[in-house]
Amino acid sequence: MKRFKTLPVTAAALLVLGATGTGWAFHSGGVAECEGCHTMHNSLGGQQMNTATAQFTTGPYLLQGTDQSSSCLNCHQHAGDTGPSSYHISTAESDMPVGSPPLQLTPGGDFGWLKKTYSWVPRAGAATEWSHGERKGHNIVAADYNYVVDSTITAAPGSMNTPYPANQFSCISCHDPHGTYRITSLGVQAKTGKPIRSSGSYGAVPDATTAVGVYRLLGGAGYKPKSLSGGDAFMFAAPYAVAPNSYNRSEATSDTRVAYGRSMSLWCANCHGQMHTTFGTLVHPADQNLGPFVAQIYNSYKKSGNLTGVVDTSFSSLVPFQSDNTHDLNALKAQTTSTAGPISTDRVMCLSCHRAHASGFDSMMRYGLGNEFMTVADASGNPVWPDPVTNAAQAQGRTVAETQQAYYGRPPTNFAPYQRVLCNKCHAKD
Repeated sequence: MKRFKTLPVTAAALLVLGATGTGWAFHSGGVAECEGCHTMHNSLGGQQMNTATAQFTTGPYLLQGTDQSSSCLNCHQHAGDTGPSSYHISTAESDMPVGSPPLQLTPGGDFGWLKKTYSWVPRAGAATEWSHGERKGHNIVAADYNYVVDSTITAAPGSMNTPYPANQFSCISCHDPHGTYRITSLGVQAKTGKPIRSSGSYGAVPDATTAVGVYRLLGGAGYKPKSLSGGDAFMFAAPYAVAPNSYNRSEATSDTRVAYGRSMSLWCANCHGQMHTTFGTLVHPADQNLGPFVAQIYNSYKKSGNLTGVVDTSFSSLVPFQSDNTHDLNALKAQTTSTAGPISTDRVMCLSCHRAHASGFDSMMRYGLGNEFMTVADASGNPVWPDPVTNAAQAQGRTVAETQQAYYGRPPTNFAPYQRVLCNKCHAKD
């Protein structure tokens, strides 16, 4: 049976909390106020919209942005942020000049990393190497905020049937803007039925007369944006998961734990199914039990050269896992304050390695894979983040501040000098 230890509570919650103390406001688990996203009469605050155009037009579907993602970022990005801020998932360009990292530290990551391209020469006489911004996450198209289509692919990699077109990829490709998917008192998902009373993202549970929304308004089985031409409707249900209220914060002193449950990897397979099959070209076990051997390695592993960890304190949000394939929201909520590592029936999943939105590393990885070492050592042998001048091959163009932010504020002393990549949290080949 899993044992839980309580994580330290942050000094101030980063969300606006309602009277119940639960972190939701605008969406409330389902469809939000219509006028938050749409305009009926081409006006906002008594002023005409999009006055830069001669037609004073709104966006498509009477949206308040030029496109779907821009309409989302009207609220989910804010110029002038100085640090992680509540539900913001993108950093304005003016707040992350050259050498400075994106600010948001949500579990899904900050889309701002898509605008960070790095180059470096790993050693004297070698060719210049690159880490292009568009390789760091899902390339949403949001014209009002300078997010553009991925230039290297035309459709979702690893698609099983009709590939999802890259030029139509937006926030609503994954999230149902009208929040129709709900969890009933039986623990099953439905698109209609009992009314949604609150968000299911923070552990609220349905009762006999009402339902709660699915995690993060994700689209469930049968979901397909009305605007999408091409692509298939989702085959798999939205995942069961619970986040802590203070989910957008530095992890310098403690990890932010999202408790992931049933259907997490299957949900990703809605667009990337071949990555979950034996005949695909990019196969890593997903949605499979860790087994006793890997679970033991995970719980023992602290850092390179140190296998003295114990299960009660072994969890790392840099390598999370899916719990028991459960859909019990109460059980998942209890895990958000736990520091315990996995048991053998817990599962590896897509988000064990990747972030959902974007990260500081190529392929939206939670940790860098472009070099053998995450850290280097100073003259005293202490671990330090690599400097782009003296440790070009390891820094890969990032400043020390950018590297530390990519690891969510963790100090290098959390790791060993010459720490090897965190594949070793499960494999211990270092």
